[in-house]
Amino acid sequence: MPFVILTEDKPDSLALRQATRAAHLEYIDGFLDKLLAAGGLIEDDGTGGTGGLIILDVEDRQSAEDYIANDPFTKAGLFAKVTITRWRKAYFDFQKLI
Repeated sequence: MPFVILTEDKPDSLALRQATRAAHLEYIDGFLDKLLAAGGLIEDDGTGGTGGLIILDVEDRQSAEDYIANDPFTKAGLFAKVTITRWRKAYFDFQKLI
């Protein structure tokens, strides 16, 4: 079942995000078979980074919690807030599923 993981960076943490980004991307690469989508939340002009969105298809909430707890961004203390919500696919990949 998919879960949406929405993260919000702490204020003034762009340098920490950039310093940890390579390790974060390497970590994500280990979950390609579970990722429906992932990406950073950025400013309208394409700069910076203010958080992220991950849609992870795992068995249960605990698996989603474990995933984000072990993300290098989390371990580095980047996030001010993390929200995990179960998600129902209704429309996906340009298709109606319901």
